[in-house]
Amino acid sequence: MPANNNDRIERVAVVAAAKNGAIGKDGWMPWELPEDLKRFKALTLGKPMIMGRVTFEAIGRPLPKRVTIVVTRDKDWSFDHENVRVCHDVESAIKLGDKIAATDGVNEVIIAGGAQIYKLALPFTTRFEVTEVHAEIDGDTFLDPLPSDQWTESARQKIANPDGPDYSFVTLDRR
Repeated sequence: MPANNNDRIERVAVVAAAKNGAIGKDGWMPWELPEDLKRFKALTLGKPMIMGRVTFEAIGRPLPKRVTIVVTRDKDWSFDHENVRVCHDVESAIKLGDKIAATDGVNEVIIAGGAQIYKLALPFTTRFEVTEVHAEIDGDTFLDPLPSDQWTESARQKIANPDGPDYSFVTLDRR
């Protein structure tokens, strides 16, 4: 794992993924799971979040009570809001997230997607909070499979969903 100057800060990827790895379709999540959205809010509130520009634009606004660090290769892209910062690579976003977390007195930086950001941030990620959707879902954006030898499951809560596919909240810690 890359060295950093503040080992107490965890980098937590929060993602919902189907059995086949689908995480998105047509710029949004291909399911409606209100409990997953509540969990996302609970896991991210008050913490700096790193996300790609496309994910940020899909959400359409800064989320309340969170600093959002938007990663984009577009040097001309900007967003005028006190809780939005722009970085042009994941490494500088991680450093900025760590700095904001330390300043705010929190010990986590959230990696909030999309697929490219999860992939680029993987070497820095210390934990995954995954909503496993127990179905094959039609998607156009996919999460790369995680190397199983690098992650240990430390928690699992299965949810029976009367309105759609069942799912589980799963915590994976880096070995």
